Amino acid sequence: MAESEEEVDVLVQRVVKDITNAFKRNPNIDEIGVIPCPEARYNRSPIVLVENKLGVESWCVKFLLPYVHNKLLLYRQRKHWLEREALADITCTLLLLNPDFTTAWNVRKELLQCGVLNPEKDLYLGQLALTKFPKSPETWIHRRWVLQQILGQCSAADRSKKRQQGDAEQGDAERGVAEQGDAERRDAEQGDAERRDAERGDAGRGDAGRGDAGRGDAGRGDAERSQQLSEHLDRTLHQEMKVCSDAACRYPSNYNAWSHRIWVLQHMGQGNVKVLHDELSSMRLWVSMHVSDHSGFHYRQFLLKALITELSQTPASTSSPQQRCSTAPSSSSLHHSHANGELSEGEAATDEEWQLSANTVLQLFHQEMELCSDLIQSFPGHETLWSHRRHVFYLWHHWRREQQQQKGSTNGESRSGVLSSNGDPAPPTLSAQSSAGGGGGVNGQGHAAQAMEVDGASLPDPRDSKRLKTGVRPPSPPALPSEPSFVSGFLDGCCNPEQRRFALAYKKWLDTVIGQQP
Repeated sequence: MAESEEEVDVLVQRVVKDITNAFKRNPNIDEIGVIPCPEARYNRSPIVLVENKLGVESWCVKFLLPYVHNKLLLYRQRKHWLEREALADITCTLLLLNPDFTTAWNVRKELLQCGVLNPEKDLYLGQLALTKFPKSPETWIHRRWVLQQILGQCSAADRSKKRQQGDAEQGDAERGVAEQGDAERRDAEQGDAERRDAERGDAGRGDAGRGDAGRGDAGRGDAERSQQLSEHLDRTLHQEMKVCSDAACRYPSNYNAWSHRIWVLQHMGQGNVKVLHDELSSMRLWVSMHVSDHSGFHYRQFLLKALITELSQTPASTSSPQQRCSTAPSSSSLHHSHANGELSEGEAATDEEWQLSANTVLQLFHQEMELCSDLIQSFPGHETLWSHRRHVFYLWHHWRREQQQQKGSTNGESRSGVLSSNGDPAPPTLSAQSSAGGGGGVNGQGHAAQAMEVDGASLPDPRDSKRLKTGVRPPSPPALPSEPSFVSGFLDGCCNPEQRRFALAYKKWLDTVIGQQP
């Protein structure tokens, strides 16, 4: 084993070079780790590469880590100069062993801004560091910074495209004015001069046609670049979801990973209902296998709230101003429709869209409460499940009040298909009997083919809007007492003391919420 300072320098430089060569030989390395090895038993490199796994023998870490750490600090203090490539290799080695060293990430930010590194390479390095240190806060912070750079590049490309389109439209307008002036002059002239002007006009139009063809090619090129940027963002989004999922599996209740996942959706998937739906569906199996992970259920609550916010938006708020002007009925038609007690065509379409979105929200609530019931039955004694059920009911409670306020402000007589006779939306809760003996699995696949029921009454059907137009009201959905009956059913036959304690706490909280409702 090396002992002198010169021998240590030679050893560490060789190890850093071996790590760099390992990434060159196999660019698909997906995991790093430290191999327990107190002493160097063989005269060979301590870097082991097997398939896509990179390992570092532990005996060299005590030499390697202080060396690269001191080298980087000397560089930052301007006492030692390093080439950019050497600086990238040293920071890579240092961050694989200690990803919470902020100075190393800051150096890589500078290299990325200088163009020495690309964003994808830094995201890849962070992904490898998270396989060994899945909760490293500095790594997650750096990933968000890199993603902001990628989003900034895409925004700059969009602004450049719009500016080019504006310049092209202005140029077309100027050419149109010039051609109109040439035509007027040609009409005023006579004889040979008129023919010469006409020939020049034809040549000018030919040049304009070639210019239009060139602009068409440029437009197609811009469309292709926009498509490539969109596909790149989609790949980055799905890759971030995978990195967060792997980190959450490696470290239970990984708050940093779940917070980063929420940040990614807020900045890269905002308003994308499909992405939110896919995430909610994929998380169903995950939470069923990690019933004590508070952070995972908190992420599911975020998804549910984001979906409800998107689906609860009225068509008037989601459409463009031109669409609102074109679809809005006139005041005379509105007066005539209200005078006859019937809905105009525009109101009927808007009301039907509102009712369909409300039905979708109710279905989301129902499926989530059904999942809670299945998990509570299958895994008794887990406080996380009861806390999640409490939050879902809390979301439904506030959503119901918002629907009541909207109904009162818009005189929503036609929206009673998803509201009960007293103005309450149908609660998404299951009865104790249906949750205990419904026969559905933990993942709820057994309920997919049948109509979902809430205490024996099915959820509102989208076809109810047609009944409303004909004056036939659907049956009123049940009201709030179904949730207390669910808890009472658990307390009557509960044998687990922890389960009983959680059920009593939930019942007490539920009584408080119901007692405060207007």
